[in-house]
Amino acid sequence: MKKLSKVQLKQQAAVLDAVTKLEQQSLADLPGVVQCWFSLEYEAFPGSLLVRLQFADEAGLAAAQPQLLIWQKRLSGLLLKKGIVLKDMRKHLVFTLNSPDD
Repeated sequence: MKKLSKVQLKQQAAVLDAVTKLEQQSLADLPGVVQCWFSLEYEAFPGSLLVRLQFADEAGLAAAQPQLLIWQKRLSGLLLKKGIVLKDMRKHLVFTLNSPDD
């Protein structure tokens, strides 16, 4: 794997901090949340950023689905504080039952 540049490391740290804060909020506010994780391609950042909020079961996922837009706005706000602007916040956060290993 290619070593990350200083800019890429800075981007990764900013995203990791925002996602960690989002995960802490979701664990407190949404029942059934297991974890929050993300993937991105540095060459296409921030457009390639995809944050996934993992739920333990279908019931928790279904109960949280109406709040998806609220959580997408929270993610966008957290990233904006780090200087990362998302053009379309709806593309960057999804609720899922899949884990990072799936």
